[in-house]
Amino acid sequence: MNTTRQLFVGLTPLIQVFDMPQALAFYRDLLGFGVVAASPEVATPEGRFSHWVWLRLGAADLMLNTQYDSGKRPPKPDAAHVAAHGDVCLYVGCSDVDAAHQQLKHRGLAVEPPKMAAYGLRLFSAKDPDGYTVVFQESKSVA
Repeated sequence: MNTTRQLFVGLTPLIQVFDMPQALAFYRDLLGFGVVAASPEVATPEGRFSHWVWLRLGAADLMLNTQYDSGKRPPKPDAAHVAAHGDVCLYVGCSDVDAAHQQLKHRGLAVEPPKMAAYGLRLFSAKDPDGYTVVFQESKSVA
């Protein structure tokens, strides 16, 4: 067993998105995630984009993958599929959740003010274009 270095250094969820340009507009342009890596852009009947993108904001990583192959995407998202995303929450840790809220609100994210949860987190949340919940949190628990 190797005890001199940490072998596991993170967790990166992969979520399926209906419209990659719309998802990138939310995560990259609005929330501020940077692109770590992406598959090559391809021209599709739906537009030109990468089918897979790895994003990072601070220590938070997230991968996006298109739900449909090129030319296979229906005209609109399947309502049942979007509703199934309702039980997925992506938590992003913040050193100052109030400052994060102000920054994201200034960028145009429509969100309620942070609140204190009974389990010791100060947080606020938003829904992404695919119905996933993104929660911004700061631990405020008292020992």
